[in-house]
Amino acid sequence: MWKRSLSLAVLLAVTFAISTPWATSQEPGADEGRIPAFHQGPPPKGAKLPPILTEAQLWGANAQYPFQSHAYKLAAKIPSVLYQQPCFCYCDRIGHKSLRSCFEGDHGARCSTCLKELYYTYIEHKKGKTAKQIRAGIIRGEWKQIELQNAASIE
Repeated sequence: MWKRSLSLAVLLAVTFAISTPWATSQEPGADEGRIPAFHQGPPPKGAKLPPILTEAQLWGANAQYPFQSHAYKLAAKIPSVLYQQPCFCYCDRIGHKSLRSCFEGDHGARCSTCLKELYYTYIEHKKGKTAKQIRAGIIRGEWKQIELQNAASIE
């Protein structure tokens, strides 16, 4: 009986110890001031990265808004620039390594932060800014000014 009680107590203590850091990092404002994961430079030559999803892979004709699928078309044009950008939805907590990771799956289509950062990155890249300059703008929060309802017209 004592062994069973002791085992249960140890199991509860370990579970609590493991879950506490995760739970506290999810509190509102826990990430405030933290710059999410990104890469300092482009991917190494020959690196095998997951592809950016295509519109058909994303969800075909089921996209709710045109700016969602259009974002993936633009992401495919600048994957190495996205690789060098942080994502302020803090999806690095779920294993994402940069803004590029968001568009390797459907996360980017479902997250307004990812979408706004993608469009901001694309616009600034088209203006001739470097990945480092774009990253500085993202960190300053300039991506928040993007209006998603008008973003599908960006080329």
